[in-house]
Amino acid sequence: MNAIALAAVSLAAFLAAYFTYARFLQVRIFKLLPDETVPSRRFQDGIDFVPTRPAILFSHHFVSIAGLGPILGPAIGVIWGWLPAMLWVVFGTIFFGAVHDFGALVISLRSEGRPIGEIVRDTVGYRAGTLFMLIICFLLALAMGVFAYLVAVLFTSFYPESVLPVGCLMPIAVLTGYLIYRLRVPVTAATVLGLILMFGAIRIGLDYPVPLYRYFLDPEVGAAVSALTAAPLPGAAAEALREAGNAAGAQQVLAAADRARDCWIWILLAYAFLASVLPVWVLLQPRDYLNSFQLYAGMLLLVAGLIVVNPGLAAPALAPSNPGTPPLFPFLFIVIACGAISGFHSLVSSGTTVRQLDSSVHARAIGYGPMLLESLLAVVAIIVCTAQSPIFPGTESWLARYGDYAQMNRLGTKLDVFISGAGSLIAAVGVPARFARSFMSVVVVAFALTTLDSGTRLMRYDLEALARTFKLRPLTYRFPAGILSVLVIGYFALIKVHGQPAGLALWELFGSANQLLAALGLLAVCVFLYVRRRNLLPFLIPMVLMMVFSLSAMTVKLRDFFREGSLVLLITGIVLMVLTVWLLVETVILIRLFRFGRRGGEG
Repeated sequence: MNAIALAAVSLAAFLAAYFTYARFLQVRIFKLLPDETVPSRRFQDGIDFVPTRPAILFSHHFVSIAGLGPILGPAIGVIWGWLPAMLWVVFGTIFFGAVHDFGALVISLRSEGRPIGEIVRDTVGYRAGTLFMLIICFLLALAMGVFAYLVAVLFTSFYPESVLPVGCLMPIAVLTGYLIYRLRVPVTAATVLGLILMFGAIRIGLDYPVPLYRYFLDPEVGAAVSALTAAPLPGAAAEALREAGNAAGAQQVLAAADRARDCWIWILLAYAFLASVLPVWVLLQPRDYLNSFQLYAGMLLLVAGLIVVNPGLAAPALAPSNPGTPPLFPFLFIVIACGAISGFHSLVSSGTTVRQLDSSVHARAIGYGPMLLESLLAVVAIIVCTAQSPIFPGTESWLARYGDYAQMNRLGTKLDVFISGAGSLIAAVGVPARFARSFMSVVVVAFALTTLDSGTRLMRYDLEALARTFKLRPLTYRFPAGILSVLVIGYFALIKVHGQPAGLALWELFGSANQLLAALGLLAVCVFLYVRRRNLLPFLIPMVLMMVFSLSAMTVKLRDFFREGSLVLLITGIVLMVLTVWLLVETVILIRLFRFGRRGGEG
């Protein structure tokens, strides 16, 4: 099968699912009505609860749930072959991921816009809800700490040309939000102006990278680096100095890169705080809205490149397991999360998105639709990483590159495979190769940042919910909760464990824990439907399977942590498993009591 046929079949499946299965969920399961009062209007405050046009909210929600996940996951998930990855992305999205996102949005819509943790507290019980909110808090802090570190690394060591475009997008977004919501400028006109400024910034950033590490160098070493080239990456600069016999200068470059990375983390945390507390229409929503057009443009260019090149697939449908590669089951379902199903999405649906939904009839388009688009991005990522190209002229070259799981699972390697492949496809339609690669690097970094700003706001919501649960009145306000959110995130981004950031040290747990959160999100929807005597099979089946996938993967990881003597990871994983099992027990007790009450009422 060639790449175009693969993309066409996937797109057809997604469209069919939206107009059939999603409609079935909307009409038969949730019974959404156009005259329902929605939280955005009932609690409208101009800060978090803001009725929003469907097109803007669609883009905002899409960017918030996407991030780097549908790129990085497939970039390594194809190591088992393109067929398992493609099947999981397509069928996982239709029957797992989009169902999960849609369900979380609707139960929050029907619960006055409360986050999913509070919904569990109200439906399952105080202890269960508190446990769920604690799990959410830990996972958000861990994930956002890693993303703050990740974006800082991308700025410092990979794509300094993305700094100016990503930074300029902030004031451009504020201007766009002000034009739309305060000056009542037509959305189309404000959007066009914002896009002109945004794409102009991308072009300027190509010529004016920001290698921040050079500001931490001594003048002599800085001059030596400048003599190499205009703006070398720190790794290349250190290697060049080492080859020239300047070992001390090379060491100083690497130390300067570390200082620059930490400096970026502090800057990013300040930005995340602003994004978490400012009215959503001021920064977060318009930034995500404008940012989505970068990805739309990138996807259209990639599809055009596929049509022009019409490549075959270099990767085999099923790849043999190489030494060090984990088993396909259950790790395919953990490695490819965003793009199939991700627990983080339930937090977005029941957090920022539900508070902006203008009408319940938009729930299907906003809850189910963006997940399909995200999965289409994952399909494109699979094709980019498996199609014949200058980096993969044939199957042997692909197997040689993907023969080392440990090497391929590194950030730089995964990004390089995707960006190089994407750049070559975009260049095929006449875009200069240098600009094509830089454009894709900006898209990648900008989308990593969207996860950080949205996640920080969700962290704030979760802390406020915990504060209401424990009667901690000061933390129920957005500014104290926002400050605490960035402090906790900063801990995971900056504090070292065994020589690496705490978030990275615990990141091995995140994949399993994130999918465990997806199972718990589906469980919350199941309970919601059960107490209302609705058909819960569309949610129960994926919930059970996700519980099996995530608990199986976590059990394997705990065994590995025990063998390696990784005490911190082992204890953290055990605590997460215990909390999850406890939550399941609480749910079973609730269901038994509810069934007993029904029987008693019938008797």
